[in-house]
Amino acid sequence: MPNITERIQAEINADKIVVFMKGTPEMPQCGFSARTVEILQSLGKPFHAVDILANPDIRAMLPQISNWPTFPQVFINGKLVGGCDVVSEMHEQGELKALVEEAFKS
Repeated sequence: MPNITERIQAEINADKIVVFMKGTPEMPQCGFSARTVEILQSLGKPFHAVDILANPDIRAMLPQISNWPTFPQVFINGKLVGGCDVVSEMHEQGELKALVEEAFKS
């Protein structure tokens, strides 16, 4: 069985856009996760969500791996973009849409 670091890396690599969040896209368990999912859904591209509340080991380890203390955490093409504030700001400036479209070209 893969260790937790390998599992997290596999999740990050599972899709072009991955969000580690509290809850699910259908039932977010915090406002920041809800806002982040709303922004990602507005871009019209598929994304993979990992519920950290259902995966306490991922919840405990991911901040150490990503060097980002809070959730949600959004990864695009395997790279950490940031949390809700960063994603919101990039979305307002049009940077997020460009990053997402670039990810789906490859």
